[in-house]
Amino acid sequence: MQFVDEAVIEVTAGDGGNGLVSFRREAKVPLGGPDGGEGGRGGDVVVVADERTVTLLDHRYRRFYKADSGAKGGGNNRSGRAAEDLVIPLPLGTVVTDAATGEVIADLTEGGQRVVVAKGGRGGKGNAHFVTPTRQAPRIAQEGEKGEARTLELSLKLVADVALVGLPNAGKSTFIRAVSKSQAKVGDYPFTTLVPNLGVVRVDESTFVIADIPGLIEGASEGRGLGDRFLKHVERTRVLVHLVSLSPEAMDPMKAWETVTAELEAHSPELARRPQIVVLSKLDLVEDRYEIELWREAFRHKGVEVHAVSALTQENLTPLLRLIARYLVAVTPEAGDGDQGWSPV
Repeated sequence: MQFVDEAVIEVTAGDGGNGLVSFRREAKVPLGGPDGGEGGRGGDVVVVADERTVTLLDHRYRRFYKADSGAKGGGNNRSGRAAEDLVIPLPLGTVVTDAATGEVIADLTEGGQRVVVAKGGRGGKGNAHFVTPTRQAPRIAQEGEKGEARTLELSLKLVADVALVGLPNAGKSTFIRAVSKSQAKVGDYPFTTLVPNLGVVRVDESTFVIADIPGLIEGASEGRGLGDRFLKHVERTRVLVHLVSLSPEAMDPMKAWETVTAELEAHSPELARRPQIVVLSKLDLVEDRYEIELWREAFRHKGVEVHAVSALTQENLTPLLRLIARYLVAVTPEAGDGDQGWSPV
């Protein structure tokens, strides 16, 4: 299935049914009064967070959504039938924004969450409603109200506990495959990962969701490479795991770390302050392990503690996953928003 994380749709709620002009016509009631009923309510347009939906692909091909209108009023003071609501399932994590005003209408973060994005029109009143002492036989009725119409921008932000970030070829896809059942594509060339991947990690008694975010390059926050299209997927996560490749062909580890950190800061200073675990990846490619100690010391001078792992041989993976689990326990909701009141337990 193709992963699509942005779409624009147009929604129109149903119109209210018209009220009816009607008079009683019974043989034994020659002077029957007005008995026109009111119209039914138009259907609302409702978005719902559906955990079985993982992409906005459907909404690239279907842009227009219109709810049914209410039925017109009937005689004998009968109200018209109200229309059913039109329900649009969206992936968990979708942000719905009014394209005209920029107002965020819905942020679907919980399964089953429902939000009305366009209100159906009210039914018009029938002529029975307009009877007064001086007007006993009104021949007027209201038309139903028009339903709301809106253009909506849909933006999917993955809901995950942990985000893997790093330059292309930092080893993120190999890492997520090694620690979860994700089927992320692996390859030794830039931008192997073209879409975010999710994996569920279980270590000891802990379970958490990890997201593999496509590699960032210098200028990504301004749209270079895969650009800032995927940076938004990092925003909901509570902990960042920053992979830095030890491959001889890769960028200098310190320069690589500084490049990605600068892009996170440029995208969102709040995001850059999020708890971050720096991991030297591809440990299996390092012949002289003394090199690892040199890099530990270099990062320590920057105030950064680093961990070295190999996803290929799974060396040091379990201790790292346990550390991530402890970070997630320690990070309070407030700290996850960028505060510094956290520490790993």
